[in-house]
Amino acid sequence: MADSDTPRTPPLLLPDAIHQAIKPGTALLRLETTSSRQGRLDGAWWPRTRDIETELPVLISALTEHLGPITRVGVDASAWNGLPTRLVIDDQIVHLDSDPVGDDTVLVTRGHNDHFALLVVPPDTTADDARDVMARAVRADDITQAAQILIATTPEPEDSADAAG
Repeated sequence: MADSDTPRTPPLLLPDAIHQAIKPGTALLRLETTSSRQGRLDGAWWPRTRDIETELPVLISALTEHLGPITRVGVDASAWNGLPTRLVIDDQIVHLDSDPVGDDTVLVTRGHNDHFALLVVPPDTTADDARDVMARAVRADDITQAAQILIATTPEPEDSADAAG
């Protein structure tokens, strides 16, 4: 069999440049891969802007594909630019609740009572930091709160580190 006849397998990792090409309205999502759901968080989401009407539809479409119909989303209204009470996404009505969950968490409801907590990576986070945050958020054995994960995985600004040293 000649080399040209050998089927090429796609790379398992996306190239680093993919993060520069991502536009608002593209879902960057990572979910816990076990069904145990023992950790505090079920996944992480990295929206590219604070425009909920641009970012949320793609997230809900991606979640619906993996989890089934999403009926409700709870977000901290102060973290987003405008918050409607509902959106029609893929011909389904999704209700939005302004919950004081903190701007680092989104609560997603499937059906009537099945809740999923997603860490929200701030839009201005670097690709490397976002990758670290998202990896930690989906660890099944981790019960760390979202805000603590963000603090632990985001480097301190250099000027405050210099002042401490």
